[in-house]
Amino acid sequence: MKDSLIKKGFILSGIVNILGILVFTKFFTSTAISEADTNVMSPFGLYMIMVWGLAFIAMANYYHKAKWMIAVFCIEKISYVICWGIWMLDNDNDLAELFDKDPFAGTFYALYGPNDLIFFIFFCYVFIRNKNQ
Repeated sequence: MKDSLIKKGFILSGIVNILGILVFTKFFTSTAISEADTNVMSPFGLYMIMVWGLAFIAMANYYHKAKWMIAVFCIEKISYVICWGIWMLDNDNDLAELFDKDPFAGTFYALYGPNDLIFFIFFCYVFIRNKNQ
């Protein structure tokens, strides 16, 4: 994978985090996401997801100099995948109700785990690629 594509991947991951939260919470006017998972997706947790997005963007030009920071990004992403998996197992029947209550929140919960899995794989690739350099 070319460096320019990797850089774009970092920027995309940051934009997805930031705009994803803003869009799916309707610029924090909807509390449905936080109400569905009061621990991981608390209002503070949602702000922190946006901060992670800023960190991903900030690393876009420097990822090749900080391979262990990329490992941290891998841990962050797999943590959210695990949280999503646990939430889905515990709330699978509630997902339809969440879609009925707020389609944006339902869509968020349907997508955030697979999205984070994709970026986990991306960050792992970048980490392994940097490890060999």
